[in-house]
Amino acid sequence: MKTLLCSVLISSGLSSQAHNVSEGYQKPTDPLVVRNLEQWQDLKFGLFMHWGTYSQWGVVESWSLCPEDESWTQRNPEHGKSYVEYVKNYENLQTTFNPVQFNPEKWAEATKKAGMKYVVFTTKHHDGFSMFDTQQSDYKITSSKTPFSKNAKADVTKEIFETFRKDGFKIGAYFSKPDWHSDDYWWSYSPPKDRNVNYDPKKYPGKWDKFKTFTFNQLNEITSRYGKIDILWLDGGWVRPFHTIDPKVEWQRTIKVEQDIDMDKIGTMVRRNQPGIIVVDRTVSGKWENYVTPEQAIPEHPLSIPWESCMTMGDSFSYVPNDHYKSSQKIIETLVKIISRGGNYLMNIAPGPNGDYDATVYERLNEISGWMDRNQSAVFATRSIAPYHEGDFYYTQAKDGSTVNVFHLNEKTEYKAPETLTFTIPESFNPKSLIIPGISSKIHWKKNGDTVEVKLPAERSKLRYALVIQMKK
Repeated sequence: MKTLLCSVLISSGLSSQAHNVSEGYQKPTDPLVVRNLEQWQDLKFGLFMHWGTYSQWGVVESWSLCPEDESWTQRNPEHGKSYVEYVKNYENLQTTFNPVQFNPEKWAEATKKAGMKYVVFTTKHHDGFSMFDTQQSDYKITSSKTPFSKNAKADVTKEIFETFRKDGFKIGAYFSKPDWHSDDYWWSYSPPKDRNVNYDPKKYPGKWDKFKTFTFNQLNEITSRYGKIDILWLDGGWVRPFHTIDPKVEWQRTIKVEQDIDMDKIGTMVRRNQPGIIVVDRTVSGKWENYVTPEQAIPEHPLSIPWESCMTMGDSFSYVPNDHYKSSQKIIETLVKIISRGGNYLMNIAPGPNGDYDATVYERLNEISGWMDRNQSAVFATRSIAPYHEGDFYYTQAKDGSTVNVFHLNEKTEYKAPETLTFTIPESFNPKSLIIPGISSKIHWKKNGDTVEVKLPAERSKLRYALVIQMKK
């Protein structure tokens, strides 16, 4: 949501929600953070999960509560004839939320096989409903008002973090800085106008201080009571010091008042609780935005800073019945494009109101796992290398520079490897050997100046989604 370091390709119909890439990046100096960030850049493929009471209505997460004239904030009339009635009915979803099929072991197994290596879960979205056992509010999944509170796995954040941690995932906690349920953010004295705080914090400093304390306490709970957490992923970039607003960014021009939440105090506390934790204060450039997060978009060119594209497997971040899920080929093509430009791919899968993914999700993950088994050495612990992308070819390299990986895509309905491939060799790289994972037959290839020509055997017909050529010095 900020000034671009580069132009971006909008990769979804949800371009209105796309977050631009912040300028003014400050490289972390804490050696534990630097090491964690380097390890995170090796992981390449992560799981994002938006989940809350809103899944019962199959509507976009939180945003229908926000009275902005935007395409994704529209309300279904059957959920309330007036705004007040709608909010009441939305908040009443707490009393029917009972996702009894919740089984994080099933999720971890399927996503790990598909090559995902870290998870970011929505502990609290903008609507303020806590998916963890906060002591600051009763608007939470563990409240006696919520049917699922009687379940042994009621604290779903605890269950997700513990399960995925045991499976070797890095753990990320998504947390919304704005809280539209809090009377200290959207004060009931006046109706909200848009996504921002609906009073002037400078005029009512005591009220804003209460909200700051509330937020600090919730983040202290998350980072002190839920085991090792590697990433704090803070959303809601309009909650920011007024002087950091970029008037060139349309949504930031809607911020009319000071919303400084004291990130120095928060960041110091979470680093005390979790030494080396990566903090991502999205779109607020500076020392608390350790990597940048274009949303539903891929930068056209490699960035010189750590970055991650968060993109949906379906059309929506939240659960929608009969969502249109991307094909396995499209997911792999997206992964290849992102890693060739040096980024990570955080793919969102939304659990439904029953507590499970759609069956189609498991089909996609299983299909991806076969491709990933063959080609993982070309994906993980790699970095970008020029020429990055030429035509249908995309490049990565091993961190030690010993191997160059060349991905061939054709972005057609079904991938078919051609008989001959010719591509540019990265400058100063002299290949001595060449293999294609998944092909056991002899590969004939020759170097012609700065290009390589590869003749593929008939066995190529069994390769799906994308082909990988690995060249070693």
